[in-house]
Amino acid sequence: MSTPPAARPTAIPTWTVGDVTVHRIDETLLPPATGPWLLPDATPAVVAAQDWLRPHFADDEGILHIDSHSFAFTVDGLRVLVDTGIGNGKERANPAWHDLNTDYLQRLTAAGFPPETVDLVVLTHLHADHVGWNTREVNGEWVPTFPNARYVTSRTEREFWAGYDMDAARRQMFADSVIPVEEAGLLDLVDVPAEGTAIAPHLRLIPTPGHTPGHVAVELTSRGRTAVITGDCIHHPVQLAHPAIGACVDIDPARSETSRRTLLGALARTDALLLGTHFAPPTAGRVVSHEGAYRLAPVPADEHWRSGSCSGSGSGPGSGSASRSSTICSRVSG
Repeated sequence: MSTPPAARPTAIPTWTVGDVTVHRIDETLLPPATGPWLLPDATPAVVAAQDWLRPHFADDEGILHIDSHSFAFTVDGLRVLVDTGIGNGKERANPAWHDLNTDYLQRLTAAGFPPETVDLVVLTHLHADHVGWNTREVNGEWVPTFPNARYVTSRTEREFWAGYDMDAARRQMFADSVIPVEEAGLLDLVDVPAEGTAIAPHLRLIPTPGHTPGHVAVELTSRGRTAVITGDCIHHPVQLAHPAIGACVDIDPARSETSRRTLLGALARTDALLLGTHFAPPTAGRVVSHEGAYRLAPVPADEHWRSGSCSGSGSGPGSGSASRSSTICSRVSG
């Protein structure tokens, strides 16, 4: 069964972080049943108690709004895509992901990132809804969608799944969306220490294990401003109010909660922009302390994100941006 593209505005939502424009590349809205399945402890009563979640992140009945999208940007001349969604025509056990037919590649191209021009694909982890557009079908074969890019994920992540006793659905996902990239020689495995690691100028991976053992968040810095892309260490803003709420598919729920609390605590002491990989529009915001936990103060698309460095130093390259990057990573690792 094919799924039509989600009804979306034709404009590509963007946020400006220093000199970098971050584009949200929409794939599809996920069905209302996603929330109760994915975050079972986020009950309607729990959600309804957080007025700030409505109307953007939940409806009046406490049903969560959850999206699938990627982020694309150019930093230091490098054209980067973070996570690749569900993909088209993939055989999946989850009906919401099975045999999609969306206009994702057209949206990516409209944002100025035709597939052949992408230089770097960052995979926060190797789940089906984050690796799907790694490949596309050509003449009955799954081939890399981004043939001129290096695909990057953490070594811990790939090695974990290499030794995992996969069910048939996960084996299928690896066969159509991960192994073809490996066989093409395009997948790079990165060691990610506790303090994080740079994979390009102004671009770092921050370890946020738990959802999967090698899960990473992605930190972007430019001219003293910072944005962090969550991956699945935070699926929905309700987890800011209740960091103990985990996903039913977390490999290590306790470690996932620890990663979430540590990241949120670090971000709440800055004015960094948080970009949620599954957050419905407005998608981005600032983490602020609220009633013993946190909430998201939304930052609408197409607004410049003017945040100074934590140290108060200058905003030029090598001063504010480097300081801010190391500050957030050190707070997360600490």
